[in-house]
Amino acid sequence: MASFLEQLRNRKTQLQRTETTVTYMDGSRKIFRNNCEIDAPPRLGFIVDNSPDQVPACIVSQFLYLGSQDCVRPEVLEKYGITHVLSVGIETPPFDEWRTKGEQQQSRVETRFVECLDLPETNLAEVLAKTNAFIDGCRACGGRVLVHCNAGVSRSTSVVVGYLMERCDQSFMQAFGTVKSKRPCVQPNAGFIKQLKQLQS
Repeated sequence: MASFLEQLRNRKTQLQRTETTVTYMDGSRKIFRNNCEIDAPPRLGFIVDNSPDQVPACIVSQFLYLGSQDCVRPEVLEKYGITHVLSVGIETPPFDEWRTKGEQQQSRVETRFVECLDLPETNLAEVLAKTNAFIDGCRACGGRVLVHCNAGVSRSTSVVVGYLMERCDQSFMQAFGTVKSKRPCVQPNAGFIKQLKQLQS
């Protein structure tokens, strides 16, 4: 009968080989496998989403909406009465002027683009200073704002959660719970979650 040490040595040979992928801030990636370092294709700093997602989630009734870039279409903006579009980390998709039902005049939508990479290291406080100001402006004039990023999962979610915390006096759990209940697919990256929790202190 083999000793315990021999049994361990034998089992070690049966273990599956593993690899570790490291993604750097510039999007470059390296794979570490069997003591070797391999360059991997770079990844974009956002989630690639090919499915249509044209229904914005209403987070605060008649005021604050959250969605993906697919929501930035004239017919969607008109349907929900959106007057302001806040684009987080992705340029506002182009759309033509659109008519409000029953009116002959053209209506314009006010837009704002705020730079934000979907990386844990991104300074969320700097982003929130800009996004909160834009959302405040929309609220002051009685408008409705759509906050979006690429997929409406991490960056725009973090902005909306941050707004609820800083302007509506909600805790992280309250704000995130509200947003998650309205848009179940949301998931800010780990760095954003950590920074949002720090807003409470």
